[in-house]
Amino acid sequence: MDEGEPGTGEWGATEREGFRIVPLRESDGLVGVYEREWEEAEEAASARLTSLVGELDRRWGAHRTAGMRVPVFRDLAGEPLPPLYRRCATRAVPGTWRCGGRWAAVSLDQCDGDAPVILVAVVADRPAVVLDDGE
Repeated sequence: MDEGEPGTGEWGATEREGFRIVPLRESDGLVGVYEREWEEAEEAASARLTSLVGELDRRWGAHRTAGMRVPVFRDLAGEPLPPLYRRCATRAVPGTWRCGGRWAAVSLDQCDGDAPVILVAVVADRPAVVLDDGE
């Protein structure tokens, strides 16, 4: 189920069996923003993500970077994907960690070029992504 913010209807979280994705921070919208200002917004979001990955590495150990090549090719081949992989399949997930019996991941998400850049967190009871090496 996707949850919206009361009054605005903006995305607030996605929850399915076994996982939850929540926004941690959202940039301003990028409608009418071009060139340097747009690049600065993307760089600021990337810097926040890098900072968060560094802090989580200190707490939970080194992260794994997981490309989404495997799910994308499986999707293109018409193979079914579990809902978590389908939701994450449009982005590389720069940080994934195993924390006890759960998985955690952080990434940036953006539904289109004018939309805000959103720093998101995933908590799941299964691997947060399909790793390219088959793990």
